[in-house]
Amino acid sequence: MPELPEVEVSRMGITPHVLNQVVTKVNIHNGSMRWPVPDDVYQLTGLTVTGVERRAKYLLLHCELGSTILHLGMSGNLRVVSANEPLKKHDHIEFIFANGKALRLNDPRRFGCCLWQAPGSVHKLLAKLGPEPLTDEFFAKQVYQQSRNKKVPVKQFIMNNAIVVGVGNIYANESLFKAGIDPRREAGKVSLKSFEALIPIIKDTLAAAITQGGTTLKDFAQSDGKPGYFAQQLLVYGRKGQPCLVCKSELQEVRLGQRSTVFCRKCQK
Repeated sequence: MPELPEVEVSRMGITPHVLNQVVTKVNIHNGSMRWPVPDDVYQLTGLTVTGVERRAKYLLLHCELGSTILHLGMSGNLRVVSANEPLKKHDHIEFIFANGKALRLNDPRRFGCCLWQAPGSVHKLLAKLGPEPLTDEFFAKQVYQQSRNKKVPVKQFIMNNAIVVGVGNIYANESLFKAGIDPRREAGKVSLKSFEALIPIIKDTLAAAITQGGTTLKDFAQSDGKPGYFAQQLLVYGRKGQPCLVCKSELQEVRLGQRSTVFCRKCQK
């Protein structure tokens, strides 16, 4: 599933092509996504995209009558192509612009979504989300206070969108390793000092991934552009059984919340 950095890079990639552009047509080729695509989305026709925003893993195309909400699901991607470019298999939704470009949502598994948010309102999917991880609203003291008496493993705690959005499985694994925190430890038993170490690491890890993803931005202007996951130097994720890059002991794997969790028994306490 695309995580926050991939979605942020998608926002960066499509923005130059759609911001301040007039939508001349909306085509819904398959409206059976995770939730049925509402007819309200057609309201974008004839209007100018006044903003392109990311909230958690959702992208919002703003206009004067509301906002189109897009989510890439588990397998989706966005491409900016010539409006004359033939559709690819699984191109379910497209927005045609006056500049001759088309923004297409391709989603083989159809777990993504295309929804509508009325002006002055907050869609129910966005209403209870926690703070963005790269903002000042995400800070150690608050997270520490929220964690008190919580018995859930700290990895699941920081992946809870009510605590902070966008810290997906890859980045939770990597950040906890860098902070030296055992992902299995109960969140309520993690000290303030440990959270003061962890929170900046989460921010730095996500920011570095976004910077690395910037190298794929050119792909959005190509007919076969699929930014997806980009090359990263991962320390623990996907490295079960391999030597720890710090102490050389064998990395272990457990399942927490049905997600693969790789860690070092020696380096993480």
